[in-house]
This record gives sequence, C-alpha cells and structure tokens, in this order.
Amino acid sequence: MSIKTKREGGVFRITLARAEKRNAFTPEMILAVEKGIQEANADPEVSVILFDAEGPVFCAGMDLKAFAEEGTAGSKSLGEVVAGADKPTVALVEGPVYAGGFLLIAECTYVFAREEVIFCLPEVKIGLFPFQVLAALLKVMPERKALQLCLDPRPFGTEEARALGLVHDVLDVEKVEALLALLQANSQAAVKAGFQACRELREIRDTERYSFLIERLNLLRNRQDELK
Repeated sequence: MSIKTKREGGVFRITLARAEKRNAFTPEMILAVEKGIQEANADPEVSVILFDAEGPVFCAGMDLKAFAEEGTAGSKSLGEVVAGADKPTVALVEGPVYAGGFLLIAECTYVFAREEVIFCLPEVKIGLFPFQVLAALLKVMPERKALQLCLDPRPFGTEEARALGLVHDVLDVEKVEALLALLQANSQAAVKAGFQACRELREIRDTERYSFLIERLNLLRNRQDELK
C-alpha cells in the first residue's frame, strides 16, 4: 500500500506509506494521491486535507526505478495532483524532504515542520535539474530565489525553509489543532470558489484579473443569496 487515507471529522488524512522506500513516489502512488484528493474534494463533510508520512523520511522524491519500469506516458506530476485540491492542504513534516518531495510541500497551503528537519534538492549533483520543483517553487518565492535553490544541492533546515516561505511554522500540536479548527469553521462554498479562482487566475493576463475577480465575487454572493 503506497498511501493510507482516513477521514477524521472534517479532516481527510493522506499518509505516505512507503517507509521502506523512504516514501519515494511512483506513478501508482501519484494516482492514489489523486484519488484521495478527488474523494476529499467530493465530500461536503471534509474541510481540510492533511498530509503526513510514515517512517523517518517524509519524502525522498521520485522513485526513478519505478518510473523507468512503469513509464511516464500519461502520468501526472505530484505537484499537479496536489494543486488540484479544492480545499486547504496541510503538510506535517517530521522527516527529511528531498528532490521531488518539494512538489508536495510547495503546493500545500500550510506546512508545519519539526525544527530538526532538513530539506535538500540534490539533482544538479547527478546531472539532473528539478524542473517540476522549479514550477512549484515559483508559486512560493521570487524567480531568482527559486533558481538559486535549484542550483544549490546543500541541505538546509526548517528555519531557512520558513524564511523562504516553504514552511508555515514549526510543527506544534496545539498550533496545528488551532489551524484545523479555524479552517473547518470557514464557509466551504467560499473556500472552494477561492481555490478554483486562484487556479484560473494563472491563465489570465494581469489586466483582466480584477474584472475576473469581481465577476467571481458576484457569482458567490448570488449563490449565497439563493441559499438564504
């Protein structure tokens, strides 16, 4: 089993469960995560999608052997799959994050990491470049900083990851519980509309953005009026 899923009240938990392979993801694992997110998106009782991992490593990136054996034709990026969530995503990082593991944390809405966690993009040392990770990083930080990160294979800690915007806060149970309670109290219709608009904004020219957002605000207001 590559992942485990469980709904706990309004929280849908997705656990990376390939501890023996350091939770390196495969095409099959990406499909399983996508199925979990689709299930969470479709469940009106779910307000938050929570990611965590079994074992000492949160995610070691792509399982290159599995991708070579299964092929990549038609397969989606893990980042693309996580970005498909219509609800806030929260990652609880208790172990190292390497290479493609950045796709998951960079696409999550909130990331909590233990102080001792290390992060590392080692691809350039072995003749590769983290192309997909670069795309995800550009949503989190300026282009120059994202490129610098991809060019530096040295590991860094939670404090630096927090300064870069990759980590929301140090992992603390009380802080996480407070955030989950806050998110579950929000209007789910409003949240879904916001996430969908955010995705569409990326395809719209800057000069058209405000008119687009005004239109979306009016649609949401009309929908709420109909429910009264």
